Amino acid sequence: MKRIIFITTLLIMSIFSLTSKGQTLPPLNQKIVDYVKTVIGKKVDRGECWDLANRALTDNKAEWDGEYKYGTLLNPKKDEILPGDIIQFEKVKVVFKVGNTTTTEMMPHHTAIVYRVIEAGTYELAHQNTGFSGRKVGLSEFNLNNMVKGKIYFYRPEYKK
Repeated sequence: MKRIIFITTLLIMSIFSLTSKGQTLPPLNQKIVDYVKTVIGKKVDRGECWDLANRALTDNKAEWDGEYKYGTLLNPKKDEILPGDIIQFEKVKVVFKVGNTTTTEMMPHHTAIVYRVIEAGTYELAHQNTGFSGRKVGLSEFNLNNMVKGKIYFYRPEYKK
């Protein structure tokens, strides 16, 4: 009986992506996450970071300015950030430590998609044109607490009205 409940739970979880509060994702966010799953490890268009967000939004008929405002602006201190939200980095410097090694990353102008929320303030991002994945879509962890300089803007994608 426990095995049946476990398998049923897994099936339900695979059908519906849940937010940290147990809610299903907004339909457009789900479509963006589903799109990202199909392109991990592949080059999207020219391989620029912006190309990934552009295709995810345009192919799913989202409303956005075609540049760097990807929907409704969110405040990560007040609003729940969800998979499928878009992040725009401006003049960002990130410093983090792994073991005895301190790493510094610069993102002067970069775009990424939240692929998974690990916990509030820590996200797994999908992006390309990075040092670790080159011009192909890769996944990496980003923790807001490691940001020491710059600004980031989170956007919730919206359907065209």
